[in-house]
Amino acid sequence: MTNSDALLYGYFRSTAAYRVRIALGLKGLSAETKFVHLRKGEQAQQAYRDINPAGLVPYWIEGDFRLAQSLAIIEYLDEMHPAPPLLPSSPRARAIAREIALVVTSDIHPIGNLRVLNRLAEMGVDEAARTTWSQHWIKVGFEAIEARLAHLPGPFALGEQPTVADICIIPQVFNARRFGVDLSPYKRILEIDATASGLKAFAMAEPSRQPDAE
Repeated sequence: MTNSDALLYGYFRSTAAYRVRIALGLKGLSAETKFVHLRKGEQAQQAYRDINPAGLVPYWIEGDFRLAQSLAIIEYLDEMHPAPPLLPSSPRARAIAREIALVVTSDIHPIGNLRVLNRLAEMGVDEAARTTWSQHWIKVGFEAIEARLAHLPGPFALGEQPTVADICIIPQVFNARRFGVDLSPYKRILEIDATASGLKAFAMAEPSRQPDAE
């Protein structure tokens, strides 16, 4: 199904945009995509700021409706297109799914994204130290997630079906590999990654498959 008037601004390597691509795939939805080259600084140019004053991706436009922040976009899609659900049915399971998602989006991602790394570079922090910084915070977050997953049924985060938790975990695994994080201690996270790789929605959302991939 195509959202005929839906437009998604993204960047192939943005893990936040990656999350939204997965959600669209799981819902069987598609949207026109426009690309904002973060490495070239297009997000800071006035042309994009006029569209999204925050200067970030993803950004969703549907008619006169506009929405930033990946989790807000994902929950909007889930409410507008309820099947298949991206949150479990029970209140407690939904809360846990959101908890795991927020460890990624609130604890790991904000302090390791491109604008933070660029700012560290401007402050004189060299590339090796920036990589160590990213690795550290990914490990801290993954340790928390892995401990939580140890008490939950697989093969996904909360059982047989992917939820918003998995939608957030998979792009962060991609980022962890980019920064050379040893993932061997995170058995459940690797189980989720292996399981997700067999689903078209996850595979087609991979950064390497995007038209703007480099």
